[in-house]
Amino acid sequence: MTKTRSKTLFITGAASGIGAAAAKLAVERGHRVVVADINFAGAQAVAAAIGEGALPMALDITSEAQWDRALDETWSRFGGLDVLVNNAAIVCAGRAENVAIADHQRTMDVNFMGPVKGMLNALPRFKRQKSGHFVTVCSMTAFLPFPGIASYAAAKHALRAFHHALAIEERDSKLAFTIIHPTSTETPMLEEEARSDEVNLAFASPSVTAEFVGGVVLDAMDKKALEVFMPPERGRTVRLLGTNPRALRKMVERGEAVGFANLQARRAAGA
Repeated sequence: MTKTRSKTLFITGAASGIGAAAAKLAVERGHRVVVADINFAGAQAVAAAIGEGALPMALDITSEAQWDRALDETWSRFGGLDVLVNNAAIVCAGRAENVAIADHQRTMDVNFMGPVKGMLNALPRFKRQKSGHFVTVCSMTAFLPFPGIASYAAAKHALRAFHHALAIEERDSKLAFTIIHPTSTETPMLEEEARSDEVNLAFASPSVTAEFVGGVVLDAMDKKALEVFMPPERGRTVRLLGTNPRALRKMVERGEAVGFANLQARRAAGA
């Protein structure tokens, strides 16, 4: 574990999954954490389980007004903020033609515009305090158009582009930018995908725990890594596939067959 000074982290989507795991681990490492989520009761439960050092906060990341209030309260309580971890996301699984337009829109609003609103609200605050670190929990789907969750992949494509564009714009500032692309992770979102018959590719390779990803997020934060792939050795392959539609289609055909078999075994085991 990298030894670092105590920091204040603001983690979205922290009532469950990767966000909750990262919040718990952060406090164990000596940091203070704002456990933010639209599910305030869930955020309160996570913060109570973590104990001292965790502050629950209600936040709908699609609301500019709620971002403003939440960050105002963070600065008031802690005198500043060191790291904004944009982790919250949703998924609406199904073939694109069968997903309601409203659900496509909601996915883009939450998974792309939500983090954008948070980053742009925190940006002038970070610049005034002359420090700050944006950590974006993105996805391998930022490179791979993913059947069964087309809008999710589209939002993650857009989020990666925005994150890096903002980082380049602020390259001469004192701000840090880190983006992480987890593989399939055992979270409520993966459970939702498992209930669909259209997201087989998500199960083509073994999933990892939310606790494992939480550790990767905090390690990347400590190292101020620019971009982290999970697993690291797949990074080059994923980047190349994302720019080669012909190879991508072949990979998807093979991967969906493997994923289908793995998903059937998962269902049979009652996972």
